[in-house]
Amino acid sequence: MRYIEDILSMAVTREIEAYEFYKQVGEKVSDKEVKKIFKELSDEELGHRDFLEKLKLEPVMLTKIEPPKADYKVAEATELPPLSINMKPADAIALAMKKEQQAVELYRLMAESINDDSVKESFLNLANMELNHKHRLENIFVDIGYPESF
Repeated sequence: MRYIEDILSMAVTREIEAYEFYKQVGEKVSDKEVKKIFKELSDEELGHRDFLEKLKLEPVMLTKIEPPKADYKVAEATELPPLSINMKPADAIALAMKKEQQAVELYRLMAESINDDSVKESFLNLANMELNHKHRLENIFVDIGYPESF
């Protein structure tokens, strides 16, 4: 159980870092829509942090994280845009989904390096949580970056 608590503490730290990143970007960009997007993302990261803190009290909840039904790998096929105070909304979402992709990859790499099956499962469940975040952002990115035109 101690491993799980350590994993969750590390995950909480990553969510706080993501919150700080999104908050700072949101404060620096000039586009109002991008500001709104990063404000929402920073608020979501606080929610993720709170969820992970609850998992410390009830680690069994960690096994209930299901991945999205499909991963279309939009983030993997999209280049990381440069951070700029003049970012367009699509670039802001691309940046956020790439960050989530990196989190998924980190947790999967950690899972691969562990021999303890319960710890491995914890990392894979955290990867699923981040994969769900990535999936949501990819859907937003596709809606913003590729609007239908008639």
